[in-house]
Amino acid sequence: MTDTLEERTAEALTHPVEPQVKAFAERFAGEAVLGVLFYGSNLRTHSLEGVLDFYVLTQGPVETGIWPRVSYHEWETEGQVLRAKVATMTLATFAAAASGKLVDTTIWARFVQPSALVWSRDVSASHAIQGAVARAARTAARLAVALGPFSGTADVYWRALFRATYAAEFRVEKAGREDSILSANRAHFDGLLPLALTAEGIAYTRGTGDVLQPQMPTAERRKAQRWWKRRQRLGKPYNLMRLVRASTTFEGAARYAAWKIERHTGVAVPLTPWREKHPVLAAPAVLWQVWRAKRAQV
Repeated sequence: MTDTLEERTAEALTHPVEPQVKAFAERFAGEAVLGVLFYGSNLRTHSLEGVLDFYVLTQGPVETGIWPRVSYHEWETEGQVLRAKVATMTLATFAAAASGKLVDTTIWARFVQPSALVWSRDVSASHAIQGAVARAARTAARLAVALGPFSGTADVYWRALFRATYAAEFRVEKAGREDSILSANRAHFDGLLPLALTAEGIAYTRGTGDVLQPQMPTAERRKAQRWWKRRQRLGKPYNLMRLVRASTTFEGAARYAAWKIERHTGVAVPLTPWREKHPVLAAPAVLWQVWRAKRAQV
């Protein structure tokens, strides 16, 4: 067991991944790239099926407007086609979002969960990324305490956090999603909350069993709740703007959609240059084609 959140984070980011995942990440390592994070269910299962999820962190200042830039990539290696969805943003933006300085909720809520640093430029870049991911855990822990009860097990606080953040985002999750996150990543969350609270300067006492009682003053709790209410209020509109932006800037969107359609319906969608260039305009005709193909199979 590590003694500090920073040590715990550095260790967690060395999570073993398949060699193909590392090789795929290296393909995104351009001149301005500082590091590549890998996350999602494929990290836990070590599966190469479906779509691999990467965050590519680059040099540069905190970005304005809507971020990150999203792209889809396919790579054939050793007779297998690997697929990846890549979110690209500057490390400065990632770190600011992880620390709660921006209205975004996705970075700290996502990266308090398991991730792996599968490529980094150098030791300095690794340390900076480790620090940002550790900061995500601190931000998440502070909000978990502000939203949770005055005492309870770590799981109670994490559930309060994930229920709130999923409800604030513009997406649909099955009821109990927070339970599946905790149960699937038990080793990752075991002991994480006390380390994050200590790093954040929030004292706590231990009660019977695994019960924690964080010592957050009422004024501080209310301040954190006000901080959250603003992000909660802006969450859905902000994520909707991201979806709208992605509909016109998602590089490789047509290939990604074609793969998803065939995977879920069994209907192959031929890609033409026009469809690749205009995925949104092509969507009605593609959906009509899929509907007719499904009807013909009945």
